[in-house]
Amino acid sequence: MCGIVGYIGSKNVTEILMDGLTRLEYRGYDSAGVAVLENGKINVVKAQGRLQALREKLEKHPLTGHIGIGHTRWATHGEPSDENSHPHLSQSEEIAVVHNGIIENYAPLRQRLANKGYHFISQTDTEVFAQLLEETLGSHNDILTAVRAALEKIEGSYGLGVLCSRFPDRIIAARKDSPLIVGLGEDGNYIASDIPAILPYTRRVYLLEEGEMAQVFADHVEIYDMDGERVEKEVYEVTWSVDAAERGGYPHFMLKEIYDQGRAMRDTISPRVKSGRFDLTEAGLNDDVLKNVRRVVITACGTASYAGQVGRVLIEKLCRVPVEIDVASEFRYRDPILNPDDLFIVVSQSGETADTLAALRLAKSRSCRVLAITNVVGSTIAREADHVLYTWAGPEIAVASTKAYTTQVLCFYMIALHMALVKGKLSQPEYDASLAEFVTLPEKAEEILKDVTNIQKLAARFFSQEDMFFIGRGLDNALCMEASLKLKEISYIHSEAMAAGELKHGTIALIEPGRLVVAMCTQTATMDKLYSNIREVLTRGAVVLTIGYEDSEREKEITEYRITIPRVSDLFAPALAVIPAQLFAYYCAIQRGYDPDKPRNLAKSVTVE
Repeated sequence: MCGIVGYIGSKNVTEILMDGLTRLEYRGYDSAGVAVLENGKINVVKAQGRLQALREKLEKHPLTGHIGIGHTRWATHGEPSDENSHPHLSQSEEIAVVHNGIIENYAPLRQRLANKGYHFISQTDTEVFAQLLEETLGSHNDILTAVRAALEKIEGSYGLGVLCSRFPDRIIAARKDSPLIVGLGEDGNYIASDIPAILPYTRRVYLLEEGEMAQVFADHVEIYDMDGERVEKEVYEVTWSVDAAERGGYPHFMLKEIYDQGRAMRDTISPRVKSGRFDLTEAGLNDDVLKNVRRVVITACGTASYAGQVGRVLIEKLCRVPVEIDVASEFRYRDPILNPDDLFIVVSQSGETADTLAALRLAKSRSCRVLAITNVVGSTIAREADHVLYTWAGPEIAVASTKAYTTQVLCFYMIALHMALVKGKLSQPEYDASLAEFVTLPEKAEEILKDVTNIQKLAARFFSQEDMFFIGRGLDNALCMEASLKLKEISYIHSEAMAAGELKHGTIALIEPGRLVVAMCTQTATMDKLYSNIREVLTRGAVVLTIGYEDSEREKEITEYRITIPRVSDLFAPALAVIPAQLFAYYCAIQRGYDPDKPRNLAKSVTVE
C-alpha cells in the first residue's frame, strides 16, 4: 500500500522524487520521506503526515543530487511518526531502504541483530531489513548479491528500493507480492510502485515479476532472478496519457473520475461489441468456454466485491448458473470447495490486491479456469490469470473507487448476457434488445451528470447525520452495499446497507426519529414490497431519500427527497443509480470539510494482507 519512487540520472533527483510521491500519495499518507546520495553520503529528510509536511522540511533542508529514493507510507508496523517514516538508514548510514510490504519474521531478526550490537530507532520491520542488509554486505562485496542474500532470510512480502553509498552508481529494486516497475527514460531511469509516478518522464517500463531484482543505472538496467541469473524482458509501452492522471481543473480526483464515467463506460463497451453481439474473445472467453461453465466463483475485496455482488445476481438470473461470492481475505482460509470446471472470477482495480492475488493462486492450484476483471494492463493478477477482461477506466487516483466500479459492473453485464445467449437461456431477440440498450448506458450516465444541483442540496441537508442506512431489494440491495461504502469511506458517516426485507428481523431497531434512510427504488418486481419497507421506517420517524426513475410517480407520494435517473430496464439500473450515490457521498464529504481523495486510514491499492 505504500508508494515507492526512485531515480538515477542527470536531472535534479529531489524534484523528480517529490513529483512522483505527489502522484503516489493515494497509496498512503501517514508519512513521507526521501533519501538522496550526494558526495558519498546519504542524506535523509522525512516527516509524519501528508506530503506537504515533507515539502516544508525540504524547503528548510534542501537536498541536491542525481540519485535517490522516496516513499509515502501507509502504516503497518509502528505508528505514524517521523522515526517510523521511510527511508530507513542502516546503522552505518551507508544503506537506505524504502519498502512496501510486510516482513513477517522481523521480530526474531530484530532480536538477533540487537544481540549483535545493532541499534534500532524505529518500530518498523523495514529498519530491520536495512540492518540485516548492512550485516549481509559485510560478507559480500557486491550490493546486488548482498540484497539477494538478505532477502533469503526474510519471510513476507516486499517491493524494495535500496541505495548504498559504496555503490553510488545504482539503485537496487526487488519485488515479491508487492508491485514494482522500472521506468526507462532518456535522461535516466526510474523505479516506482505504480505507473502514474513516472508517467511525465517515460512510458517505457519493465514490469518486474515475482522474485525478480533489478540493478538500475543511469544508462541501463539489469534484471535478475533470485538465483542470480540475468533475465531478458520486453519493454511495456504505457498507453495512459499524462493528462489522464491529472485533475484537469476539477477540485478533486474523485469528482473528475465520477464525471469521467461516460468516457470510461464507452471505452469498456466499444471494443467488445462487434457485428451486433458481444465479442469477448480478446479475453479468451469464446462461446465454447462460456457454454461449458457449470459454476461461477467470484472473489474480490471492498468495492470490487460489491461489483461482484451485482455480477452474482446477473449471472444467476440470466444464465441459471450457481454463483458463489466471497471476500478474498476470508476465501482461502476456509479451505473452499473448488472444481476444475469452475469459472473463477477475481476482480481488482489495481490488479495487485494481495488477498485477491492469493485467492487467484489458490484457484490456479486447484486447476480452476481464472478470469480477471482488472483495470491495469500488465498487473500481477492480469499476468497470472488465464483470461483477462480489462475495464479500460483509465487511471483512477482517488482512493474511493468510482469509475472502476462502474466499468467492473459493465464487464459482468457482458459476461452474463453473452453466457446466457450461448447457453440458450436468452433468446436472440432478447439478447439483441439488451445489447441495444446496454450500449446507451454511457449517454444516460452523462445525462445524470448534466445537473447535480439537487444532489448538492440534499448533501447540504443531510451531511450532519452521524448514521445513515441504505435499503433495497435484489440488484438494488447489491447496489446499496457500494453506496453505503462510498459514504463511510470519505465522509466518515456510519452507514449500513440492509436488505430491505430483513429490516423487521432485527435491524429496524436501529431506526430513530430523524434518521436518514436511502432507498434504492429501481427494481419493479419487488417495488411493492420495498414501498412497504419504506413505510415501516417512516412510521418510526425516519426521513427517506429515494434514488429511482425520473418518471416514477409513486415515490413522490412517499417523500419529498428524491434523486432520479433516466428510465432503463431494471436490469441495467445499477450501472446508473450508483452515480448519484457517489455524488451524494462526495458532497457530504465536502460539506463536512474532508478531503475525499485521501480518506483517513485508507490507501488505494491494498498490497499487504
